[in-house]
Amino acid sequence: MAATVMVAEDDPTVSGVLLAYLRKAGFDAFVCEDGPGALAEWSRRKPDVVILDIMLPGMSGLDVLRRRRTDDDTAAVMILSALGDEDDRLLGLDLGADDYMVKPFSPREAVGRVQSLLRRAERLGSAPLVPRRFSAGRVTLDVGARRVTVNGAETALTPREFDLLGYLMAHPGEAFTKEQLMRRVWGWDFGDTSTVTVHVRRLREKVEVDPSDPQLVVTARGAGYRFDGDVAAES
Repeated sequence: MAATVMVAEDDPTVSGVLLAYLRKAGFDAFVCEDGPGALAEWSRRKPDVVILDIMLPGMSGLDVLRRRRTDDDTAAVMILSALGDEDDRLLGLDLGADDYMVKPFSPREAVGRVQSLLRRAERLGSAPLVPRRFSAGRVTLDVGARRVTVNGAETALTPREFDLLGYLMAHPGEAFTKEQLMRRVWGWDFGDTSTVTVHVRRLREKVEVDPSDPQLVVTARGAGYRFDGDVAAES
């Protein structure tokens, strides 16, 4: 069964090209031209991937994303934005988007990124039958249940935040560059490394006592990030 991709874009030229390339690649793709329509169709058709323009009529793409993430929707989301809209792109990542592309862009690259997002989703769906847990002080991560607790209370992480924390906890004390994390956690060989920066910041806000002075997800000067602390792993 073909994966479903929703393109929320009001420019018919952009949406038409994307639709043609996505369908040629084997996807079941459809277009929504405004924010309210995108919100309704996202809820009704539950696409696997959403390509979401920030500037939509009726309701911004960011508001659409905010509403769907509040409903615990897990579709992979790629934001489309204009060249100068960096703040909006970062806000989109804050709201739970997985990737973004800046206009103008290559439709072939857009298809490649959609395929990458789906490969990641398939990896998430093949969790081991026997859960594995990582514990470090106040933080416990259960791989099988995809659950994180901090001081015994469950903490809501986005799928990408969970993957990032799990990867770092599985390699305690080892520093990874942003480029390495993009390849190993995101599965991308391309992209803006500010994506990693935003996710690290959001992760710190959820697991650190003082996000401004992180003790677990720390910055390795000149290298990237690492997880500090004694990690106990159990199968």
